[in-house]
Amino acid sequence: MKTRILVTSALPYVNNVPHLGNLVCVISADVFTRYLRLKGVNVIYVLGTDEHGTTTETRAIKEGLTPKEICDKYAKLHKEIYDWFLCSPDCWGRSSSKVNAELTQKIFLKLHKNGYIFEQEVEQAYCEHCQRFLSDRYIRGECPYCGYQNARGDQCEKCSKLLEPKQLITPVCDICGNPPIFKKSKHLFIDLPKLEPKLRVWIKENEQVWSVNARTMTQGWLKEGLQPRCITRDLKWGIPVPIEGYEGKVFYSWFDAPIAYIGITKENRDDWELWWKNPKGTELVQFMGKDNIPFHTILFPASLIGTHENWTLLNRISVNEYLNYEGGMFSKSQHKGVFGDDAITTGIAPDVYRYYLMVNRPEKSDTEFSWRDFQQKNNHELVDNLGNLIYRVVSFMNRFYNAILPNLVTPLSEQEQSFREQWLNAIERVTRLMEGIELKKGLREIMELSKLGNKFFQDAQPWHTIKSQPRIANNTLVLLTNLVKDLAILVEPFMPRVSQLTLKQLNFTKLNWDELGKLSLGENHKLGPPSAIFNKLDEATVAELEAKFSGKKASKHNPLSVEKLELRVAEVIKAEQHPNADKLLVLKLSLGGEERQIVAGIKGHYKLEELRGKHIIIVTNLEPAMLRGIMSNGMLLAAVNKNYLKILEAPNSKPGEKVYIKGLRYGLRDRISIKEFKRANLKVYNSNVYSGELGPLRTKSEIIKVEMPDGTFVE
Repeated sequence: MKTRILVTSALPYVNNVPHLGNLVCVISADVFTRYLRLKGVNVIYVLGTDEHGTTTETRAIKEGLTPKEICDKYAKLHKEIYDWFLCSPDCWGRSSSKVNAELTQKIFLKLHKNGYIFEQEVEQAYCEHCQRFLSDRYIRGECPYCGYQNARGDQCEKCSKLLEPKQLITPVCDICGNPPIFKKSKHLFIDLPKLEPKLRVWIKENEQVWSVNARTMTQGWLKEGLQPRCITRDLKWGIPVPIEGYEGKVFYSWFDAPIAYIGITKENRDDWELWWKNPKGTELVQFMGKDNIPFHTILFPASLIGTHENWTLLNRISVNEYLNYEGGMFSKSQHKGVFGDDAITTGIAPDVYRYYLMVNRPEKSDTEFSWRDFQQKNNHELVDNLGNLIYRVVSFMNRFYNAILPNLVTPLSEQEQSFREQWLNAIERVTRLMEGIELKKGLREIMELSKLGNKFFQDAQPWHTIKSQPRIANNTLVLLTNLVKDLAILVEPFMPRVSQLTLKQLNFTKLNWDELGKLSLGENHKLGPPSAIFNKLDEATVAELEAKFSGKKASKHNPLSVEKLELRVAEVIKAEQHPNADKLLVLKLSLGGEERQIVAGIKGHYKLEELRGKHIIIVTNLEPAMLRGIMSNGMLLAAVNKNYLKILEAPNSKPGEKVYIKGLRYGLRDRISIKEFKRANLKVYNSNVYSGELGPLRTKSEIIKVEMPDGTFVE
């Protein structure tokens, strides 16, 4: 039985600042590691920087530094960024370390001794203008397989085919734009065809638990048959090749960078061999972007298998697709996209970025970072859902119970037992998903559990029952406080500071997975004071961030169309079939001192007798319209999702009561058109109705609730 788990994230290249897309696999590995720690698993997380190659040399020339100086500069910056994003590697290091150089050379010499290395004369790209040999990745041209015009000399980023520079159609130097010449030079190759039989056996034994994209790409390589791969380059910055005749040449970075996982562990831990030379006792789980798949499922394992030593090889692999930025690519030079150092300056907490990257994790297809989507998820999922539940429970306990938990009275009622069962089932689902490294689904389940808590709070109405039925109120708060405790544990892998802040308010310190589902917080347990954990992002801030990172001009939020809305509660007095239309109903309404008639397309969703007496929400200042021969003076509001429709209701409000959108003054309104109404963009989130960042819709008596999926339009 395997008692250890090694977790690695692909080592980000160190010649620039990592952007949010680069951070996806780094944070994914951190989330999984934190989950394992909560489970009490013996785990270490290895992270560092990939530092060799022409890319670093070129960056050094641009900045007037040596390659080592450029790596020292950016390795420090990378570490600061990962620390800020609350990443928690157990072993941190760099591929340029002395330890990694020695380990890489030893592995190479084993391969050489075992007959898996051979010499071959190759033509290598040389730029006469730059007067240097070019790394394959610094040659661009048309891919011979898919026609992509900007393919690199080592791999096409579009079709993922591995390439040689001479295969490119019309290749040019990526530094100066001039076509390179090709010079003959002796180089060393790893004999992948010779290693292929052993590699195939290993892949067959392990690929069942790999992500689909990893299996597909690996099998694509095997189907075509493996080809020898050049392992050395004519460069100065890299790990020297330790055999005679190869002075002045270094190993290609694809060879030494994966070995750095081992080198970094060796630098940090004396027991490194118990992890890396113990395949029966150690599971290796690796996270990366899709462009790194073949290096981890073919090349790195082949290098270790060829030593004939007992190395720990990849067991599970989790590959993410690309995260794009606002419809395009991240580009530091064009100031497009959020880079790690940028994120630190925004004033947005790292937990919020972690949440967004994981709930938007590109697991099976590319996803996109959008500031508007970021704002929506922050405001409606974090603030109005998770943050709302935590604050409501802790503040209610402080206000009505002096922050001291009452006794839980058993047996639980049917409603309480149902809530408890749903809660425990959710924990089981989250655990199963986290074990399967389905991080996005796991996080969504956690947020659904938070929504369940909000609904239970709302349905139980402890502010009423605390006087008339204190037993019910007591049970409600004991259950909800323990649910908040569980949520604090569940979110820790994703949002560690949110977890800490929540547990502090609960005055609870046992942070481990085994505490989930237990009613650990019992009678006489004293809570701390409440405090808001999340902050809403307003329109002005988001517009400013869009402009700063997208090259857009900041657009001022113009809520004019919303401010024009006049909404009131109306009681349905009478409901009749429209004489001239099959799908329309005619409703007679009371607004207190006024009666109105409207035409509504809701037939088939509500029976006539069911509508009478309902307190609905209508737009009272919509321009009157003649609909199939009958005048309609207003419009009811309903949430519409595909063919499913729910009328907005205010059952506890009186006819004629004004309906407010938080943050807007209520005065006389001019008549508006249906087109203007639609600009209000009313949507459902967490069962509330919002217009952009304004809301929720409410009367003086209640918040308007409608049980429909998030994002459902109200029209």
